[in-house]
Amino acid sequence: MHMNNVKFCKRCLYATTHPFGLVIDDEEICSGCRVHEEKDSLDWVNRWEKLQDIVQPYRTISGKNYDCIVPVSGGQDSYFIVDLVKNKLGLNPLLVSYNKYFNTKIGIENLANLKIQFNCDLIQQNINPITVKRITKSTLRRFGSIYWPILAGHTVFPVQTAIRYEIPLIIWGAHQGLEQVGMFSHLDEVEMTRRYRKEHDLMGFEAEDLITPFDTLTLDDVWQYKYPSDFDLGRVGVRGIYLGNFVRWDPKAQHEEMIQKYGYKTSRFPKTFDCYDYVDCFNYMDLHDLIKLYKHGYSKVTDHATREIRFGRISRNEGLRLVEHYQKESCDYVQQFSAWLGIKPKSLQFVLDQHKNPLFWNQTSPGTWSFEGLNDRQSKENLSEFLPALNFKSNSLISTKKDNHYITYGKGWPS
Repeated sequence: MHMNNVKFCKRCLYATTHPFGLVIDDEEICSGCRVHEEKDSLDWVNRWEKLQDIVQPYRTISGKNYDCIVPVSGGQDSYFIVDLVKNKLGLNPLLVSYNKYFNTKIGIENLANLKIQFNCDLIQQNINPITVKRITKSTLRRFGSIYWPILAGHTVFPVQTAIRYEIPLIIWGAHQGLEQVGMFSHLDEVEMTRRYRKEHDLMGFEAEDLITPFDTLTLDDVWQYKYPSDFDLGRVGVRGIYLGNFVRWDPKAQHEEMIQKYGYKTSRFPKTFDCYDYVDCFNYMDLHDLIKLYKHGYSKVTDHATREIRFGRISRNEGLRLVEHYQKESCDYVQQFSAWLGIKPKSLQFVLDQHKNPLFWNQTSPGTWSFEGLNDRQSKENLSEFLPALNFKSNSLISTKKDNHYITYGKGWPS
């Protein structure tokens, strides 16, 4: 693709280079913005009633078993999802969590508090950390991802658990493809599939695809990440539904409700204004976000600003100002990741440089790069010197001390 062929949405900050795929219509509005318009036109009372009808057959008659599985973490929308499932739908969920190993203290506290507040059982998958590091080295080198094992584990462990315990219903939050780029309509009521997981969550690589003659990974390394067979899925009747199809999804409003009701902990980040997402991970808003900038020409703050533009809380120009302010902020935790993986920061940077997209990055001399990302290529109308006040609530702090280490395991925290 050449940048001359790239089109920008005139309402939000996305372009046709979006990795999920994006369509711009004749009015220069993207498919993500068009599907977002449904949030203000759908009958959400009717949608909720339909959700109740869907889950009704999965309720256990005795009330002594689990009705469904809910994937959770110490960040994102977990509190809101469990609140809906347990307190609004009246289901008895089994919570499942994949240990990402980049855990923050805040994330461990949030996950422990989640179990306490909702009185739910939780099981966590802890993959052998030596294996996780081997896979991370491979995926980092081959396609520039330090997060592949986390995405793979988070999306497959709930399905494996559904089969193991014969609990067919898995309840997820919002569908990322729908929320960001309008890949589907809410009315499609799309459910989780093996195909979507591979193509988008896993960047086209199933666990088996990591085994090649040109790598050292073996089946012993990746078997925990393999998706169950169609036979087992059919035998149990596994299905994964998304609450975002039936609830008017608004992450900012939802998190603030959870802060007030249940004490969800939040923190400010150097690279975005959103204090709520991924507070459980040292790397998501840090090194992982930097890699996103390298590969796609934009970072997570663009996703956050686009979402706030669509909800009408900021203007497009204010969104551009926010991206300009936050996008190029430096990372705080490269040293920690390098030490965890067992490589030097300079070696890490060398590998990362191989994944810089030439659409946005130009090497002017050895080790020196110039950058012109998607934000730089969009027209700006007199950007204000001052950032818009979005009133995201930060009630805790992820330490920026250079000696701050990952909490590899955290089974609980004093309430």
